[in-house]
Amino acid sequence: MMLFSRVRGLPVVTPGDAGRVGVVRTLTVEGAPWRVTHVVLARGRLRRNALVAWDALRAAGPGTLVVRGSGIRSGGGPHEAPDHHELVGSGVLTECGEERGTVLDAAFDPVTGRMEAVLTTAGEVPPGRLLGLGDHALVIRADRAPRGAREV
Repeated sequence: MMLFSRVRGLPVVTPGDAGRVGVVRTLTVEGAPWRVTHVVLARGRLRRNALVAWDALRAAGPGTLVVRGSGIRSGGGPHEAPDHHELVGSGVLTECGEERGTVLDAAFDPVTGRMEAVLTTAGEVPPGRLLGLGDHALVIRADRAPRGAREV
């Protein structure tokens, strides 16, 4: 399991010459099935962000990601990147509009990118309860918690 908070800020390098191409700025998540699909790289103050498919990355050692082949694309064009909404920091709402805290972090499988849990101020939300992610909030299914358990 890997946390979003542990990936942000990691350097991304190319294989061989190990040239640094940027640092992880954020992760892009797509729903149904919920998984990390892309990494948005910060490439310096004067250069545009770059986009790397999660499948084009591999761990190279503690605290470094390596991008394989020509997996880096410049960001910016409408067909360059999937829609991106920040998960961490988003509010959490049920499909009925009830507020359920704020997203603090998220856990995912580093090999497949598949989401394992969203960690919120109100507790952990499993991927089976995730419905959608928009500009302002993560929408979750308002399942009823078993008697005596805390509902998120």
